Amino acid sequence: MPAFSAISHLDLTVSDAERSAHWYVETLGLRRIRRADLDGRIMIVLLHPPTGLIIGLNQHDEQTADRFDEHRPGLDHVGFTVSERTELERWQQRLADLGVDHSPVTDSTSGSGTALVFRDPDNIQLELWWTRPKDAPAPD
Repeated sequence: MPAFSAISHLDLTVSDAERSAHWYVETLGLRRIRRADLDGRIMIVLLHPPTGLIIGLNQHDEQTADRFDEHRPGLDHVGFTVSERTELERWQQRLADLGVDHSPVTDSTSGSGTALVFRDPDNIQLELWWTRPKDAPAPD
């Protein structure tokens, strides 16, 4: 079977590319690379310097919905890995300081890890996730 090694980029459809770009830069610390005004859409390219992940924000001239809904076929959510569980608490404080609505830091019912869930300006669900090491004790 052919193989691939990682996600090279993630493109999201947004209602206002400039507003979303500002939010992703401010909230997640992404760096703005460029804006392209294309036929039928605006695309703003962002970079997460520590991982090299590219996120493209696409604002199409003809939009078919007002907000993202993970209950429709397509994308459900985007999860970003954190290396330590304590990072989730630091992120929780950062989101609170920025006024971003978010869940509490929550251990999964299976004990496989811990999540912090929040949404971007278009309601796209984002998640910060810590995977519990196999040898770590499950939460109480």
